[in-house]
Amino acid sequence: MTIDFRSDTVTQPTKGMLDAMMKANVGDDVFGEDPSINELETYAASLFSMEEGLFCPSGTMTNQIAIKCHTQPGDEVICDESAHVYQYEGGGIAFNAGASVKLLSGDRGRITAEQVAESINADDNHKAHTSLVCLENTSNRGGGSCYDFDEIKKIRKVCTDNKLALHLDGARLFNALVAKKETPKQYGEIFDSISICLSKSLGCPVGSILLGKKDFIKKARRVRKVFGGGMRQAGFLAAAGIYALKNHVSRLAEDHTHARLIAEALSKKDFVMNLLPVETNIILFTTAAPYTAKSVVQRMKENNIIGYAIAATKVRMVTHLDIRPEMVQRTIETIKHL
Repeated sequence: MTIDFRSDTVTQPTKGMLDAMMKANVGDDVFGEDPSINELETYAASLFSMEEGLFCPSGTMTNQIAIKCHTQPGDEVICDESAHVYQYEGGGIAFNAGASVKLLSGDRGRITAEQVAESINADDNHKAHTSLVCLENTSNRGGGSCYDFDEIKKIRKVCTDNKLALHLDGARLFNALVAKKETPKQYGEIFDSISICLSKSLGCPVGSILLGKKDFIKKARRVRKVFGGGMRQAGFLAAAGIYALKNHVSRLAEDHTHARLIAEALSKKDFVMNLLPVETNIILFTTAAPYTAKSVVQRMKENNIIGYAIAATKVRMVTHLDIRPEMVQRTIETIKHL
């Protein structure tokens, strides 16, 4: 038995999800005629009390569409230096939107209202026009860290006062909602747009949702077409998203518990240093010399446990839908003997 902690993207659809997919009613979504996609978009928007949603193949696409819609070429986007929109989307902000980026050094991927305020460019023809702030919750490279909602409200005020749009990369937002006991509606009231990934901790095979106001989603739908994201009978995938939103949210607390148990075992090992606090389902640590991330991951792999060396000395492990309690216990026992 192989235990795969590389990412929560490696999950397989559950039986209930597969049944929902096989029974899905489908149509041509480019014509707006796929009933399952329409239901998913409406349901997701209603959860956040936002006007409309747009189903896309990936979270990268939903983020990039949002950035394209909120900016003009030559504008500047503010985000943390570790943000997914900057680190892991292929330079898309520059390529797709023609915008530059101002990177901030936050706390485990979380920036503050004060930092944002200080980073807004003056109205000067020599400067890029600051138009958008992007937050990520939870923060991937921050080890699944969660924003304090009061800080988000302060950032919202800075954006409003300076006529900036505020986008949320909420790839793992439901992890944050469960961990912090918050509601989707709270976030829908704050952000101009929200990207929700269905294929990470929620366990779907494919898909993300972009949420926003009606006019924004109308523009986003056109950009999705330009990006090649217009799909036809994709309701089979949307049905998985509906099932996940209705059945896989509350169980995220189990993933968080599993991550904390594994982190506790890792904290006692001499090859581990700078183990980030575990708030959700991501474990991130630095390897102590002479160990490297590659060597630690290789030792785990020899015991049929797969981690992810995200840098020369950094290892990431992510708990998810397919990690059962007995797998966690076996992982802990293996760590003890490494």
